[in-house]
Amino acid sequence: MISPHDVSGSVPPQSGKAAATDDLGFDLPEPTVVSKTRLFVFGTLGAGVLAAAFLFGYLPKRHAQTELVASAKTDADSALHVEVVTPKTLTSDHALVLTGSIRPLEETVIYPRADGYIQRWLVDIGDKVKEGQTLAVIETPELDQQLDQAQAQLAQARAGVTQATANHDFSRANLERFKQLVPAGVASQQDLDKGQAQASVDEAGVAVAKAAVAVQEANVRRLMNLKSFANVTAPFAGTITSRTAERGSLVGSGSASPLFKLAAINPARVLIQVPQDVASGIKIDIPAKVSVREFPGRPFEGIVAHSASALDPVTRTMLVEVRVPNEKGELLAGMYAEVALTLPSSHRVFEIPATALMNDSRGLRVALVDADNKLRLQPITIERDAGATVQVSSGLSGGERIVKIASSELVDGKPVEVRK
Repeated sequence: MISPHDVSGSVPPQSGKAAATDDLGFDLPEPTVVSKTRLFVFGTLGAGVLAAAFLFGYLPKRHAQTELVASAKTDADSALHVEVVTPKTLTSDHALVLTGSIRPLEETVIYPRADGYIQRWLVDIGDKVKEGQTLAVIETPELDQQLDQAQAQLAQARAGVTQATANHDFSRANLERFKQLVPAGVASQQDLDKGQAQASVDEAGVAVAKAAVAVQEANVRRLMNLKSFANVTAPFAGTITSRTAERGSLVGSGSASPLFKLAAINPARVLIQVPQDVASGIKIDIPAKVSVREFPGRPFEGIVAHSASALDPVTRTMLVEVRVPNEKGELLAGMYAEVALTLPSSHRVFEIPATALMNDSRGLRVALVDADNKLRLQPITIERDAGATVQVSSGLSGGERIVKIASSELVDGKPVEVRK
């Protein structure tokens, strides 16, 4: 332990109570006094360090920033080197392939028109029939009885005409007789008046009898027409696709019991839905090629026969009918088919590289180089994207110089230098 007596130097004596309080039990060393020379040296060294930091830190950064600003200004003022292309005008024809379904040219379900029983059926599914050919025979016993009754009533009506005519002739003869007897005073005027009235009544009776004959003749014709429907015939030439007629089956006129289903498949109809953008190019007799999976690599030649001339408000497509000759019956109703059409376009289409497109908040644009070699950003509308190229439907006229590779450096009014 160091004694207060071992500490060099001496402490000024203190008196009183304060001395007792400040006494630490040992003597403090004398404070070190820094000379002015040493302070000057330290200050000089600090200033040197700060100067070195300023020279090697701030000044190079300031110089680099100045050079960057100058370089940016130089780049902004200097012309940009670009490569340009001219839009390629595509052919006005627009080729497309649409899916469709093959349908018969005509198709109908044949129902009985006469009440009776199936006596016999003459054709089955898959049979080719001609127009007017008998398909089945219906036995009509009740209709036969009605026809016999109607013919008897017709005969009765005709006899009534004969009777009425005879009565009329007799009354007319009496009338002529009274006309001669009254002036001679043999018959009275009353008898003459009575004869005239009877002649008029008998004449009306002849008209009534003839009308009754007409009614009965019409009834007989109606029943005979119904009787003719006992032979079920084909309304047009085609193929039987369904048969439900069986011998002995009770059938009645109406749509409750169909007998056959007939379809005409030559020529075949292919129904397709043409989209709105090419619907205006549909014209009658435009050639079309129909392909089906069952005959790969063998398209069937056809033509556009009909179009709806109106768009479906839901799908925005137009129904178009393509007719295809089908003499051999190779195309079947219900087949899935693809129809290839070449339609004239209603507007010009230009092809440009996809690399020339600029897409930002202002939409699709391309950079055009004007006559003064300055840029002008032009909005465009794309009709079709072909991958490496795009087809433009509006915004270009065909003679522009378009920057081939778009970038963020392309701005309106910027001077450029076109690479040769």
